[in-house]
Amino acid sequence: MDGILPLWKQKGMTSHDCVFKLRKILGMKRIGHTGTLDPNVEGVLPICLGQATKVAEYITDSGKEYIATVSIGTSTETEDADGAIVSADDSYKKISREAVLQVLEQLTGEIVQIPPMYSAVKVNGKRLYEYARKGIEVARPERTVHIYEIELLDDRESFEGEEIQFVIRIACGKGTYIRTLSVQIGEKLGYPAHMATLVRTASGNFRQDDCLTLEEVAEKRGQNTLGQQIRPLEEALGEFELVEIDDELYGKIINGQVLPQHPSLADREAIVFTKSEKAIAIYCKHPTKEGLMKPDKMFPFNQ
Repeated sequence: MDGILPLWKQKGMTSHDCVFKLRKILGMKRIGHTGTLDPNVEGVLPICLGQATKVAEYITDSGKEYIATVSIGTSTETEDADGAIVSADDSYKKISREAVLQVLEQLTGEIVQIPPMYSAVKVNGKRLYEYARKGIEVARPERTVHIYEIELLDDRESFEGEEIQFVIRIACGKGTYIRTLSVQIGEKLGYPAHMATLVRTASGNFRQDDCLTLEEVAEKRGQNTLGQQIRPLEEALGEFELVEIDDELYGKIINGQVLPQHPSLADREAIVFTKSEKAIAIYCKHPTKEGLMKPDKMFPFNQ
């Protein structure tokens, strides 16, 4: 069983929990997820099966879409609703729709974020959450992330109260922390803030409507209809140019030979060679031998 299973991760489970349960349901070990989702977050989690585990990194690095609830009035140590409150402003607030839209526009495009202490980012070989659990504050590296779009999904003309919440849709690139984005929105509005809820609605080419829950996976497995839901690994390779090859070149590529550079590699770092529209290998420019290319990933059984 090779391919990508779009899974809907339910609340209360880690991404690792999902992989553990799927190994039991499917009776196979070679399964990998495509980026962690916190236990309190539900949403799209593409699962790579068999040979498709080799393309997991491309889904992990692809764009994501989220629906988040931003809560204005309190900030927490984890930047979401699970953490202890560290700052609060219980004043009566009145924020116009225009002010919110202006802030969302300011945070669209390339922005700089500092990962939260309760995150899996590594500093000096340890995850930040390991330091945080011991009460140790460490310097966190800034990172530049890309926000493609932020849409306000609340149609109110003004937001009033001691605590204000509104819902936004975010389309973003890899490495974006929506928790941190929520805090940044609050800072620009002049108040402490945190992310109250989060749902991932898309990961790469995979959307909520494509997904099955673990219960549905088990049911379809029992009915021998799960194969209809498994997506080909080629769907994770949309960023690459696909080059169909003839029998002669196929014989060389399937053996992983170093070859003269293909013309399509002139202005890109890697391409995918296909046979009968099935990915056979990803080739990249040779790092030390100019004019040659070498295999980066091979899919010899993807027939």
